[in-house]
Amino acid sequence: MGVKPLMIRDVPTEERPREKMLKEGVHVLTNQELIAIILGTGTREESVLQLAQRILYDFQGLRFLRESSVDELTKIKGIGNSKAVQLLAALELGSRVHKFQQEDRIIIRSPEDVSRFMMEDMRFLTQEHFVALYLNTKNHVIHKKTIFIGSLNASIVHPREVFKEAFRHSAASIICLHNHPSGDPAPSKEDIEVTKRLVETGKVIGIEMLDHIIIGDRKFVSLKEKGYV
Repeated sequence: MGVKPLMIRDVPTEERPREKMLKEGVHVLTNQELIAIILGTGTREESVLQLAQRILYDFQGLRFLRESSVDELTKIKGIGNSKAVQLLAALELGSRVHKFQQEDRIIIRSPEDVSRFMMEDMRFLTQEHFVALYLNTKNHVIHKKTIFIGSLNASIVHPREVFKEAFRHSAASIICLHNHPSGDPAPSKEDIEVTKRLVETGKVIGIEMLDHIIIGDRKFVSLKEKGYV
């Protein structure tokens, strides 16, 4: 008698790619598991994980798989046109994202750079938006997050929410900014209190807050230049 093929239902629930991704996040998945999710199903003879492993083996890894064609993929048993198209589309999307990150990543060297990056997005907002920019060691913006919408208040804009995203994206530093719907970027007492609180938190946990910039109508104020950072 032959060996019974390993089906995905035979894999412990917590080790199945989809369940593992939902529980632990996409970054923990192997290339094999990611491909298995894209493919969705295996064949009667093998699980989707085994099929994914065979694809990687046949193409000697992701690099040559990225350069494959539908015709080449469909020569693999268990891969029809639909699965081949899904796989190549996912690989192309990943390639485009990588290219975008390399060519268009914003670099922040001054308050003016922050203003050029964010002014048009924020100067017409009718409510205050508190936004954090997360930077790597080369001052590239790697993530942008709106933390809070509404009147700025030190008890509402909590450092935990600001720095939680920094840890998630392995940021080296942070720049915070918010808009004044009045168009006047002059800092208020609350603005200064929030800034000092965030600066102190950053010092304690080792993620520097580089600046807090207030956006007005075609005008901005850097609280670092004002001596509060």
